[in-house]
Amino acid sequence: MPGRVDFYFDYISGYAYFAWLQIQEICDRRGAELGVHPVLFAGLLDHWGQLGPAEIPPKREWAYKDAFRVARLHNIELSCPKYHPFNPLLALRLSLPEVAGAEQRRVVAAIFRAGWGQGIDLGSRDELAGALDREGLDSRALIERASAPAAKEALRQGTERAVGRGVFGVPTTFVGDELFWGSDRMDH
Repeated sequence: MPGRVDFYFDYISGYAYFAWLQIQEICDRRGAELGVHPVLFAGLLDHWGQLGPAEIPPKREWAYKDAFRVARLHNIELSCPKYHPFNPLLALRLSLPEVAGAEQRRVVAAIFRAGWGQGIDLGSRDELAGALDREGLDSRALIERASAPAAKEALRQGTERAVGRGVFGVPTTFVGDELFWGSDRMDH
């Protein structure tokens, strides 16, 4: 495995949650540096002219059932977010390295766990604050930084950089320059 792995995600995807639960351990085991990149899935869809799974009723129903199958198969606690789809913007901005700094992985883990493990409303500022506080993170300072124009611009630019690399969906993982899409490709 090359020295760097880049992980692109949006909290809107349960499959991104499944991938997150594996990616850190895989990188640690193989001695790879992990880059964590929140992106706006809706921005990817717009760029590539696609609809999201939630916008196609049979696909939405299939994905919901499949997520629970995957969770059972891997013994993962799964409780879908209270509302889905939801507005992921604040959660994504909280997860930016420009906002979370050295605590980025803790922030990402806290938000994924709260949304997909405990079923909170990931579109709610108050519920996100509670999830961060429960993990010992300073939600007030994080939300203040995430609400600044610089964070909004950083997420936009990060999504554009992802498009430039060919990211079309989430989760996407790059091992060096090779793209892997989905949570079922983690061991490759």
